Amino acid sequence: MTKQPLVLMVDDEAGILRLLQLEMEAQGFRVVTASGGAQALQLIEQEHPDIVLLDVLMPEMTGLEMMRRLKEHSNLPVILVTAKNSEADKVRGLELGADDYIVKPFSPEEVAARIRVVLRRSVAQHTDRVVRAGGIEIDLTRRLVRRDGAMVALSRTEWQLLQYLAGNAGKAITLRDLLSNVWGPEFASDDQYARVWVSRLRHKLERDPAHPEIIKTVPGVGYVLKADAAVTA
Repeated sequence: MTKQPLVLMVDDEAGILRLLQLEMEAQGFRVVTASGGAQALQLIEQEHPDIVLLDVLMPEMTGLEMMRRLKEHSNLPVILVTAKNSEADKVRGLELGADDYIVKPFSPEEVAARIRVVLRRSVAQHTDRVVRAGGIEIDLTRRLVRRDGAMVALSRTEWQLLQYLAGNAGKAITLRDLLSNVWGPEFASDDQYARVWVSRLRHKLERDPAHPEIIKTVPGVGYVLKADAAVTA
């Protein structure tokens, strides 16, 4: 049987956290909780949640700061929660990579529905959930990358590039297609731009970037990600 999604809920108010946990478990989710950003980042490494429900207003480390740190090495789906109905906060959160934004007060049914929508959208983007290439493991659902078991920190652009290559593993991707799909049609003719970012990605993934075995150049065409295996959902 497929396990129910695991939700990491982060809030410094214990009462709210407990109430949300009970409600989300009643909605069929598995739940782990954290009272602060530092604890949450540790739990992400240990528990590998499917999504994070993150309060913005927390002492010591705000939700936005925690998300900024998380997005340095992961694109794990994040829903921000705040009592501040501020357009500036919403825009800032979305710019940092939030997948959705909920303003307090809210109903547990709304939170559950938002979680399901974000998870469905995340999974629907890819048929293959995990792609393995050499010692690299690319988790397209949780949006995590590991090399020999250790987390690899990727920028948002590096992840988007790898995501597209891994989602088309084994297929030769033209430079034009790569540029259009990762950066937009206005970049479709800027071949050097793609080469620079592919080089950066190779330095993080390849054992010998000068002789790449994972992201291979296809002469006269573009690039192909040579995968060992793909595991579907």
